Amino acid sequence: MKYAFMTVPLKLVFALFIAYILNFKLKGVNFFRTAYYIPSILGGSIAIAILWRAVFNTDGLINTVIGMFGVEPINWMAGANSALFVIILLRVWQFGSAMVIFLAALKGVSQDLYEAASIDGANSVEKFFKITLPMVKPAILSTILLVFGSSMGSYPVPHYLGLTTLATKYVSLNSKYTGEASILAIIMMIFGVAIMFLNQMSLRSRKNYTTVTGKSGQTSKINLGRAGKYIIAAVLIVITFFTSIFPIVSFAFETFLPNPGDYSFLYTGDADNLTVKWWTTDENITENGMYGQKGILHNETIWHAFRGTILVSVCCSLLAGTIGTMIGYAVSKTRRSRWANYVNAVAFLPYLMPSIAVGVAFFVLFSNRYVNLFNTYTLLIIVGTIKYIPFASRASLNSMLQLSGEIEEAAIIQDIPWSKRMTRIIIPIQKSSIISGYLLPFMTCLRELSLFMLLCVQGFILSTTLDYFDEMGLYAFSSGINLILIVTILICNTLVNKVTGASLDKGIGG
Repeated sequence: MKYAFMTVPLKLVFALFIAYILNFKLKGVNFFRTAYYIPSILGGSIAIAILWRAVFNTDGLINTVIGMFGVEPINWMAGANSALFVIILLRVWQFGSAMVIFLAALKGVSQDLYEAASIDGANSVEKFFKITLPMVKPAILSTILLVFGSSMGSYPVPHYLGLTTLATKYVSLNSKYTGEASILAIIMMIFGVAIMFLNQMSLRSRKNYTTVTGKSGQTSKINLGRAGKYIIAAVLIVITFFTSIFPIVSFAFETFLPNPGDYSFLYTGDADNLTVKWWTTDENITENGMYGQKGILHNETIWHAFRGTILVSVCCSLLAGTIGTMIGYAVSKTRRSRWANYVNAVAFLPYLMPSIAVGVAFFVLFSNRYVNLFNTYTLLIIVGTIKYIPFASRASLNSMLQLSGEIEEAAIIQDIPWSKRMTRIIIPIQKSSIISGYLLPFMTCLRELSLFMLLCVQGFILSTTLDYFDEMGLYAFSSGINLILIVTILICNTLVNKVTGASLDKGIGG
């Protein structure tokens, strides 16, 4: 619980700061948008935990570098240092999801307000605190609750750093003490319901303004000045290196080390020991630390899991995206109805529930002698669809609320059926937002571990296979799987962006 409370303010401030900067007049802004979303798709929390554990372990990169200057190795992963990694390096580092929400909220702030404030003599600081913050307050409050919920239910990060949380305690108790484990699951679910009610209360009001002067016909961005552009760009480049470029390079480099995580060759200068055995070995051998496994390119377990992951992700995306779009449309058309608010709250509840708690619920329901769907793609698709419906419904609702009702009313007057109104009018107008509602479940499902870890065995999907290899000590395999996930997600996001113009790094919503 304390890690969740300590994570929220740091992650929130960092995400809002980056999102606000990306609204400035800045060269390469599209690159930075994509780069800052990469941390959120790097194989999930497990990838970040594995990465920083390798970098900061006894023989890792940091100790190797400081050893060149005669400094004794530091046990970075012990005690308070380990907790510090959870708070700063592992949770705050994944600020991309919160940044996406803020980007969408900032896009909804009318430029008329800024122009009117400029005419009245307001400076940039006053605009930020008097206009921007009040207008995006609902997004800020929602993000606080969502970040708290996801941090509280996170399993991989504290597990790999040896810390105890509700999620790790449940997993350790589940096999022997099912009663106590069930109590912990109920506690996590209660927190999820409480977060849902707080989220609903935070969205009841939104600051509104009426502009007395100014009429903006364009969405001009804030000018940083000649020096400011270079200073801010330099800061963003440094942040980009440590959050996006360095992790990808590290994952790739780990797969060529004879002993992954051991960077001592930098000190000795013996770089001839780099190897490709982790990729190209085509026989089941037990020597050289392979534990009877073939290399990544020839490993049937990994590629079977890859195909299973793609199947589950595509099915979850199509089902969750379609259902969420229908929910968003229905709620937007009857948003003053009590039932509409109820449907919207229930549809958003799975996202507020910790992933491991949702997995626990379905494990209990579908892993018994009456209904046994354990280790089946059917169960993973059902669970993934329910968990990811909130992504699509929120993206759809935000876009539908921005669509004028007169457009559809004109079509109704001409007796155009609902199916044609959706396919010929509504979907084309809000194409980017609706496609984002399909894209986000797909991206998230590819690297999900906490949700699926109790529902299938290793070799079924990539995330559980990655966890299995890491537990075996085959760190090169886990880094290679992370690299496969990263490349797959980036290729899919780029293709969708080129074909449709939709992209997650542009924000979720209209």
